[in-house]
Amino acid sequence: MTFSFERKWWKECSVYQVWPASFCDSNGDGIGDLKGIESKLEHIKSLSTDLVWISPCFSSPQVDMGYDVSDYKNVHPAYGTLQDLEDLLAAAKSKGIEVILDLVLNHCSEQHAWFQESKSSLDNPKRNWFHWQKGTTDEKTGEKLPPNNWEGIFKGRAWEYDETTDEWYLHLFLPQQPDFNWENPEVREAMFDICRFWLDRGCSGFRLDACQFLSKPVGYSDAPIVDPSQYLQPVVKHVAHGPRIHEYLQELHEKVLSKYEHAYTVGETAGSNEPEILLKYIRPERKELDTVFNFELAEIDGSHEDYVKPRSWKLSEFKQITSKWQRAMIESGAWNAIYLENHDQARSISRYASDLPEFRSLSGKLLAMHLASLCGTVYVYQGQELGQINVSSDWLIEEFKDVGSKNLFNDHQTKRRAIQGIEDVDMKDVVLALKNKSRDNARTPVQWSDKIHAGHSALPWMRIHDDHKIWNAKTHGEDALSVLNFYRKMFKIRKESELLIYGDYHELDPLNEQIFAYRRDLEGRTALVLLNFSKEVVGYTVPALEGGKSIEGAELLIGNYDVGKSEEIDGEGKVSMRPFEGRILLLQE
Repeated sequence: MTFSFERKWWKECSVYQVWPASFCDSNGDGIGDLKGIESKLEHIKSLSTDLVWISPCFSSPQVDMGYDVSDYKNVHPAYGTLQDLEDLLAAAKSKGIEVILDLVLNHCSEQHAWFQESKSSLDNPKRNWFHWQKGTTDEKTGEKLPPNNWEGIFKGRAWEYDETTDEWYLHLFLPQQPDFNWENPEVREAMFDICRFWLDRGCSGFRLDACQFLSKPVGYSDAPIVDPSQYLQPVVKHVAHGPRIHEYLQELHEKVLSKYEHAYTVGETAGSNEPEILLKYIRPERKELDTVFNFELAEIDGSHEDYVKPRSWKLSEFKQITSKWQRAMIESGAWNAIYLENHDQARSISRYASDLPEFRSLSGKLLAMHLASLCGTVYVYQGQELGQINVSSDWLIEEFKDVGSKNLFNDHQTKRRAIQGIEDVDMKDVVLALKNKSRDNARTPVQWSDKIHAGHSALPWMRIHDDHKIWNAKTHGEDALSVLNFYRKMFKIRKESELLIYGDYHELDPLNEQIFAYRRDLEGRTALVLLNFSKEVVGYTVPALEGGKSIEGAELLIGNYDVGKSEEIDGEGKVSMRPFEGRILLLQE
């Protein structure tokens, strides 16, 4: 197949995601801030990451860590001021770093002035800016019931009753996060105005939170029954990718994004693992978004909706999902957004490789090689480059901060108490599930040094990982063989390689349960990627390559062991791959 990608600046970027509260505290209050981010721009630049995604930093009551916005044109006071953000944008640009902001256009905070107006009366001009509906009444008990059976993403009803007007408002997430009604053109214009406000101040685009939910199902029909024992039913797949979603995003592109040279967009699009659905958002000719996050790989070890139902997986599944999205994007001319970690996911070493002491460093490097050798815009989450792992094994439920973690724990506890008829129910499995999969794993403070508070200026708002005395940026920055310095090397190689950025992708040996092998091809050049995802030494014979190419005499571009030369490949193409070893080989033409 002949293919060619249109060159774009954002396709050649690697993105570094910052979770402000846990990144770097500059003023001694224990909460990371904008000045702290600015102070670490050199660290970000050293990774050859040239685009920074800052998670929500707007004014917010912080019920959901800033995803409940009370003022879209101002900064959350704990993070700094509007001037601090403008200074950060300017400082980043001076270092050749673009910045995108996390924009929540599906919902706002209940404290936002627009919602306060909307709920004040039935005839308020902003009443139709949100989803208000009449409920029903239980004929036997007289209990007021919501308009339908939707269960919120954070459990409980997706509707909240308002006594003032005797109606219910929709909140797919928390009751404190009412959903906007995008059917109303005034709402859309208000959202477009917010985008222009930040683009005019030097922002280079947006990560659009929960954008798959902007268009709601006509008539608010009941969700399909997944659990017959419960009245409330999961809502994500029922409400995602609604009937007018593409119309709204095309309008956003036409009226706003197309007017700016640097206005890169990446959409959060959970709710479907079908390429034909997600490709509609990003096919270039459709003029909607540039890239989207898909969640299929992130769900390989269990549903994000309920961590307590873990799922075992095989490497062949990991490979199938990866290759599925690589091929879908390449064959359609669209572009991937690739990630292994973000603020909503547990740490990748703990999930996809091994965080055992003897394998942790190798695993971190292996995953860096995998991430940086795929086709798409690559995302690195803060601390990922330091080899940070999931929370310590002795964490108590009281130490989890995420509202999703707390709600999941409370939901299971309530159900168990009702079934067992006792208060003191066993919750050990739920706590273990949270240690393995919860969002808190990603939100522990970045480990900058081995000093008190891990290099932050005060005791952070959240417990620091116990291993920060050993695993930290200062110590590892001085170690040539650290995960940190490997990231710097690997991502520099990617930055300078059209082959790794724009090359075609073909998987080799898809059923192998230990080795992930694939090649990248561009204009006669080939990079062969060999990754051992097992704890064993594997004697691996590379399958025959198209075009008569051979791995004999191949150049080792990079490997995650201190040694590992092409001479170790025998005359029949067999390679001895050590535990969690990775190699990228450049083949002779």
